[in-house]
Parts: sequence; structure tokens; C-alpha cells
Amino acid sequence: MKKKFGIIGNPINHSLSPVLHKYWFNKYDIDADYVIVEAVDKELPEIIKKIKQGNFSGYNVTLPFKQKIINYIDKVVNDAELTGSVNTVLLDNDDSVIGENTDVYGLQAAYLKEIDNRLDKKALIVGAGGVAPSVILSIKKSGIKNISITNRTNEKCIFLKKKFNFLNIIPWSNLKSEIKNFDIIINATSLGLKDGDDFNFDFANTKNELIYIDTIYNPLETKTFKYLREDGRKVFNGLDMFIYQGQKSFYLWNKINPEIDDKLIELLNSKL
Repeated sequence: MKKKFGIIGNPINHSLSPVLHKYWFNKYDIDADYVIVEAVDKELPEIIKKIKQGNFSGYNVTLPFKQKIINYIDKVVNDAELTGSVNTVLLDNDDSVIGENTDVYGLQAAYLKEIDNRLDKKALIVGAGGVAPSVILSIKKSGIKNISITNRTNEKCIFLKKKFNFLNIIPWSNLKSEIKNFDIIINATSLGLKDGDDFNFDFANTKNELIYIDTIYNPLETKTFKYLREDGRKVFNGLDMFIYQGQKSFYLWNKINPEIDDKLIELLNSKL
């Protein structure tokens, strides 16, 4: 029987997840499809029920449902439990709906393992939304101890500090003046997303050795990404993180660790 997978989000049409997973389905001769599921909050229980009924074999979850989905699944495990953030849903051997998190792995595999002298770095996370808990945990797991966070709504930072008590909170109004103090800045907001808003200031006065990581991959180059690259900073877009988190999701669903080959990279870039 043909398997069916999907990604739940809103907005969601920018997602390349269908392209990524269909490529691997073809490569490994898996009879499966992958669809976009644009949802609203009240539809989540019915969407999860479709896994129990066998209509879907698994979901990826993106904004704004990474925390909300937890209310409708049977249990969260591993990094999903540590972050309170789910991006991969599957059925286990006991027919329980499981929430997993592959974003933590995605960020570590894509960027953090490449950073020299990590232990001495100061990191700033901009944004306290759906992907922020995964960014925090991945930075901590990489050995960086000095981690700060800022968000337009300060209450969200306070909420995250209850889970991750080592966080330093930077008021949003201080962001422009504080960015000079950090070695790594990660944009965990939706600012810069295709057809959306961007930061209303340039990241001037950053350290010469700054590493800037954007969790956004569509577009490949946000305004801030371009500005910092042209200013000589080391910059990464969110495409590699997206690919690695998808690789782990694919493994959780199919027990195959798919190859990230040049043909796949070319295909994804051609869609952006």
C-alpha cells in the first residue's frame, strides 16, 4: 500500500519538504507520496487522527505548530521532550503517535560541528518562536555555554528561560547595540522569509569574525544574510539545516539513512 507523508504548517507553500522527500522516495524505491497540509489550530486533532487511522504514515511540523501539536500526540521523546518542540510525527510499534525533534540534529550537523573553539564563543539567538528551543539545545549540546536570546515579545524569552535557566535575556530594544558582543548570531525568527518582513536595521558593528546562521532557506539569501556577507562576515543560510533535519526525519519513518548527494542539492537550489 502506498505510504503518505506530509508537512503541517501555515503558511506552508514555501516549503521544499515535498521536493526533498520525494527525491529520496524515488532514490530508494519507496512507494510513497508527500503533501503539504496547510492547517489551522482546530484541525490539528483530526490531522493527527489520520496517522492512527493509517491514512498518513508521518508528518513534519513547522510554524506555527511545533509546540501546539504536542497537545494532540501520545508522547514526546528525546530532543522533543527536552525542547518542548516537535517537528516530526510518527506511529511507533504500539500504535502510539510519537513526537520527535530533528531540528536539533539538523543545526548541529549543518553548522555547529564546523565552528572552531566553540567553547569560548558567545552566541545570540534572535527569536523565541517555534524553532528557538531546538536552536538553544543544539548550541548547548555543541559545548557553547554563553547563550543569550532576544525577541520582540520579551515574555517569550522569560518562558524559555524557565526551561533553559542558563539563558541570558537581551531586551529587543538593545539588540542593535548588543550585537557587537557576539561571536555567533542565529536568526530563529521568520524575519526575511519569502514575501514576509525583514529586520528594520542592518547588523552593523558586528565582530569581524562573526558567524551568522539564518534558519530561513527560502529565500536562500535574506537581506541580512546579503548585508553581512558583503561586509565580510561568515554566513550560512538555512538550507543545510533543512536538509539534515529532513534526513533524520526520513530515517525515523523509513529506517533508511538517505544520502545527501550533489543531484539533490542542485534540485533544491533550482526550486529557490
